[in-house]
Amino acid sequence: MRTTLARSPTARNRLFARRYDRSVSAGEGAGDAPDALDAPGAVGWVRAAQRGDALAMSRLLDELTPYVGRLCAPIALADGPDAAQEALIAVFQNLRSLREPAALYGWVRRIAVREAIRVAQRGARQQPAELAELPAPGSPELAVDIRDVLDRLSPEHRAILMLREVEGLDEQAAAEVLDVSAGTAKSRLSRAKAAFRKQWTA
Repeated sequence: MRTTLARSPTARNRLFARRYDRSVSAGEGAGDAPDALDAPGAVGWVRAAQRGDALAMSRLLDELTPYVGRLCAPIALADGPDAAQEALIAVFQNLRSLREPAALYGWVRRIAVREAIRVAQRGARQQPAELAELPAPGSPELAVDIRDVLDRLSPEHRAILMLREVEGLDEQAAAEVLDVSAGTAKSRLSRAKAAFRKQWTA
């Protein structure tokens, strides 16, 4: 007989929080996640999780927690853990809507980035900056801690920089994640790079 996951929203929240804390303390999430599942049997256990199988859902949570944390951290900053937890809750609440389990990571990325932007905006701690460029690769400036610079960018600017410079998405793919047009993504990226450079040299 299949075991199903039947927890209250509060219990699920605590579960996600514990998993997130364990993954961070263990230093997980440094590696890149693929856009598609390629592990043997992975699609099968995603489908099992969609049916409510508790073991499959636990495995999926272990798989996704460090990845979601890595996506949310550079966007939501100090609120990264909260954003990651809310993103994981949204993922599992909407898991049955995922039609192609092999596309799990791309689907999760869209949810995580949008949740991180929402949480960062809710915090309302950041002031958008203005124009210039990112430091060139290999520049001595890159040895400086950039966290303070990121703090001064808007959540939208941090998101587009993370998608392009960390995730390596092209402008069209980044636009789809952010649910904006390609033209908007392109102009937002230009402004984000400019803002980064101006704050860096301020």
